[in-house]
Amino acid sequence: MELKNFQELIAKVQNNDSKKRVAVAAAHDEHTLEAVFRAVKDKLVEPVLIGDKEKIKKILKNLNVEFDEDSIISTNSDQEAAEKTVELINENKADFIMKGKLQTADLLKAVVNKEKGLRTGKVMSHVAILEVPTYHKLISITDGGMMMYPDVEEKKQIIENAVDVFLAMGYECPKVAVLAAVETVNPKMPETVDADMLKKMNQEGKIKNCLVEGPISVDLTLNKESAEIKGFDSPVTGDADILIAPNITTGNIMSKAILELAHGKMAGMIVGAKVPVVLTSRGATSEEKYLSLVLSASAVK
Repeated sequence: MELKNFQELIAKVQNNDSKKRVAVAAAHDEHTLEAVFRAVKDKLVEPVLIGDKEKIKKILKNLNVEFDEDSIISTNSDQEAAEKTVELINENKADFIMKGKLQTADLLKAVVNKEKGLRTGKVMSHVAILEVPTYHKLISITDGGMMMYPDVEEKKQIIENAVDVFLAMGYECPKVAVLAAVETVNPKMPETVDADMLKKMNQEGKIKNCLVEGPISVDLTLNKESAEIKGFDSPVTGDADILIAPNITTGNIMSKAILELAHGKMAGMIVGAKVPVVLTSRGATSEEKYLSLVLSASAVK
């Protein structure tokens, strides 16, 4: 199967047997709560709110949202909110996390804590899913938000993290393109060497449940006709599900360029921990936060 747009993903999550519980760390943020209660209204999630109780109550009142104030978990600092959020996950009282009005570093510090955190031994990476008017289905770019300059082993885990997300969404064998500027291996271009190694790992069964192609350029990845002109034959051309960026800068620029120039929509989350973490930027729209909630709810195992 494949999902053509976010509306299809929303419908899929709505059809789940049970709604997922999202723990909102430092929930005293208007855009965050607006997105959360839009998701509640659409019967996608159940919220657990942690943070400054009085500020949360005031925002909910301004949004005309009815919520049992006795169930709001009051904390006195961002650090306490982050730690309490992680504690709720470990106690199985929530299914995934959303960042509210606190610094990313404060939340991640609690998530990666060796004693009480949510690490699994895997690389934690950012998965962005985009809906683009000029492409026939949802497409992912990873990693443009977490791993700065991953080596080939880290890229392997980045692929596995993204593939796990697509399997959770119902895909059987997502198509992965490991991006470079060219399609030939050049020792002076390390990303082409990594891509070749990753493709071979996939062929040898070391990267499972997906089809990996690389090195491959963006135009050949997205345009089958361009690939045919160049004589590049692969089932990934014109039909990729996951784009693996060589580094964080490339992935970040690609995602933001699509949003600004191609009128795309984006959802994003951190994966590789015990549960997904919605970690949108401060400049993210309420819609992006909402779609990220939908994506995370779909990815919870």
